[in-house]
Amino acid sequence: MPANCKTILITGVSRGCGRALTEEFIRLGHVVLGCGRSEQKIAALRQQFAAPNDFAVVDVANDAQVAAWAVRVLADRRAPDLLLNNAALINRTAALWEVPAREYSDVIDVNLKGPVNVIRHFLPAMIQRGRGVIVNFSSGWGRSTDAGVAPYCATKWAIEGLTQSLAQELPPGLVAVPLNPGIINTEMLRSCFGGGAAGYPSPEEWAKIAALFVLKIHAADNGRPLTVPAGN
Repeated sequence: MPANCKTILITGVSRGCGRALTEEFIRLGHVVLGCGRSEQKIAALRQQFAAPNDFAVVDVANDAQVAAWAVRVLADRRAPDLLLNNAALINRTAALWEVPAREYSDVIDVNLKGPVNVIRHFLPAMIQRGRGVIVNFSSGWGRSTDAGVAPYCATKWAIEGLTQSLAQELPPGLVAVPLNPGIINTEMLRSCFGGGAAGYPSPEEWAKIAALFVLKIHAADNGRPLTVPAGN
């Protein structure tokens, strides 16, 4: 493996920003270890990108599945250089009292419990290695609010605080940041913005900027809320 090649772990690689980041990091010569919930889409990624890249069907909200994934991944690979907690859900646009209990729980489980499950099972190996960067994806709605997306906002505001607290707990050599990716024309955005989402960059356009930005995160950024810069 080339000296400048990084091992990058990404959750939610089956669509949107996660899929676009996967393709861009591999294009840049890095190794991606990714997970998603869609068996069909994970199979397609396995077919498209050969080893040492690796993709697994994992529900990050399920701690046992994440634990098994970590055991398998870490058995014959070094701890990741970058850990990107990207997987997320958004509620169907509705007033808070109209969001069904099950839907609210799903948003909480994936967006808030999921990153912690991944950190729980991969961070110890990163600490043992003595270095690594954890990027927990936040949102513009993790630093502001809007009507109709209260459950999503709640999780992303929580990610901001959780990540800044985690940053204070990490030993030297490790970094944790909350990252606002910006506004991207994904399926998630279209569920809120409808046709208005077309005015924003595609995931593929965004990933060309975001991948390079994430690769430059360093020790001085620990705990800082970061935002992917908008393209020209």
